[in-house]
Amino acid sequence: MRKIVSILAVLLFAVACKKTETATSSTTSTQATSTTATVAPTPQPTATTASAAAPTANAIAATEGEKPGAHIDITELKRTSGGTVNLKFTVANGGGEKLGLYGAYLGDASVSHDHYRDVSGVHLLDPVNKKKYFVVTDAEKRCVCSKEIPDLEPGGKVNLWAKFPAPPPEVTKVTIEIPHFAPIDDVTISQ
Repeated sequence: MRKIVSILAVLLFAVACKKTETATSSTTSTQATSTTATVAPTPQPTATTASAAAPTANAIAATEGEKPGAHIDITELKRTSGGTVNLKFTVANGGGEKLGLYGAYLGDASVSHDHYRDVSGVHLLDPVNKKKYFVVTDAEKRCVCSKEIPDLEPGGKVNLWAKFPAPPPEVTKVTIEIPHFAPIDDVTISQ
């Protein structure tokens, strides 16, 4: 009898997880950030398999991941209007196994309610003021960042982004910390 109850519990859990995943993949609406800016809906990231081992064009910095073959190229770190900084980066899977980018791999439940497949765990470190900057969230505590991130098959690549509060103007370089990847020091913030 215990075996049957255990099996039923596992099946119910699997069905509930699938329903939750389906519900969270519904349409994205316009969101207001905590800096009172409005962000238009953006297309969801899609993985590609074209030359994942090749460096991303115009990369300004790069780092390797904990998993063999996991690699990130930073393509933009730029101040924008509204007192924010945009970070754009590419995750590549040059390894031989699927790279699962779900749960706490890149997301952070303490930052974003919809962290399961977003990049809310990424943050910037200000070495001048010794301050950590978290991804901007809207009034409903949803990150202003890439969401619905797919897992990466071997050879796959995906372009991602996140918006942060801007450090003071005298801060020209920051460290970028991305969960499960080595920190990237001294990345210049462009204007």
